[in-house]
Amino acid sequence: MNKTRIITAKEHIPTFSWQFLFNELKPRGKWLTPFNIISIPIILLGFGLIVLRFWKGIGAVTNLTQEVPWGLWIGFDVVTGVAFAGGAYVVTFMVYILNMKQYHSIVRVTVLNGFLAYAFYTGALLIDLGRPWNVVNPIIGNNYGTSSVMFLVAWHFLLYMLAELFEFSPAIAEWLGLKRARKILAGMTIGAVIFGITLSTLHQSGLGALFLMAKEKIHPLWYSEFIPILFLVSSIFAGLSMVIFEGSISHKVFFDQISEKNKKAHNGIIHGLSKICAVTMFAYFFLQLLVFLHEQNWTLINTPMGYWFLVEMIGFVLIPMALFFYSYRTANIFTIKLAAILTMIGVVLNRLNVSIIGFRWDAAIPYIPSWMEIVVTLAVIFTEIWIFRWVINRMPVLRESPSWAKDDNH
Repeated sequence: MNKTRIITAKEHIPTFSWQFLFNELKPRGKWLTPFNIISIPIILLGFGLIVLRFWKGIGAVTNLTQEVPWGLWIGFDVVTGVAFAGGAYVVTFMVYILNMKQYHSIVRVTVLNGFLAYAFYTGALLIDLGRPWNVVNPIIGNNYGTSSVMFLVAWHFLLYMLAELFEFSPAIAEWLGLKRARKILAGMTIGAVIFGITLSTLHQSGLGALFLMAKEKIHPLWYSEFIPILFLVSSIFAGLSMVIFEGSISHKVFFDQISEKNKKAHNGIIHGLSKICAVTMFAYFFLQLLVFLHEQNWTLINTPMGYWFLVEMIGFVLIPMALFFYSYRTANIFTIKLAAILTMIGVVLNRLNVSIIGFRWDAAIPYIPSWMEIVVTLAVIFTEIWIFRWVINRMPVLRESPSWAKDDNH
């Protein structure tokens, strides 16, 4: 009888083969869903515009100029997107370093989100470069030098993607049935996590440091020498707000893949994350207040840009922070989700204010993204969601690991 069980268990282990991969590439489920109907035309149009961009040049699809060389594809896809991907380094730090095991069930999906975000935003970066083949220059130190912020950010970006791939690799090994590889990769997880956390904190602040050289171009209400610290702190609650938002959607869309234990733990996880968001948002708001007082920007408040600054700080920092505090004390899950959405909007506003809206705000002809830039951005996001959905439906990300992998489960 024991022998029969062993044979049965082996039969349930997938065998790595080209036929297996071909079968996994086949679509599953219904095609005519609202998301598919909306996303497919945008993705097709977006990829057509990308072809046009490489054929005719970046000026054929964007409103970028020599004065404003960084637009929506950098300001939103890269600078904002990297902040939202911050949930990966925060959650892995909580689980593997602080040993907060109650969050272990969301580690894989959070790391997957982070990896896909970095991979696709690297693609957006290539699209934005006027000469994409020069992307190797920051990596090898050519033109910029090894002491430049661009050199550091490029290497942090590249190495952090590899670290996240290592962190997620046990799930890939389980999907392919590679028992030996899975055991080796699981043993490397802690090292990859520590390496990834170090890199992530460096490049989150490094992205902010890129704007230190643009003092004369960024509005004084958004420029300070503390931009790197502000970017790092805001990436914590930005990433966790994305975890709350994405986790709530995944909890409904992939409900059948989640175990009963993790279904019951869902609200508790969101409740715990809300406290961290509240505390880090308080630190961020306090830092912004200190910067404002130090720079003595009182006279700038009674201006159109000053009113816009107040909208960001009060409407999308102070209010969601208060909602996080309130919802944590009352365990109100709906309010937590509302606060997460407001926080995400606030992070988008802040990153766009630094990189686009407040950048050359006094120019005679301000930069406004073309409709083609917006379509390409949406196409990148929708394609990322398609791949995320494909991975979730095939790999043990939300569902439990197979029985043969639980003995050495990390």
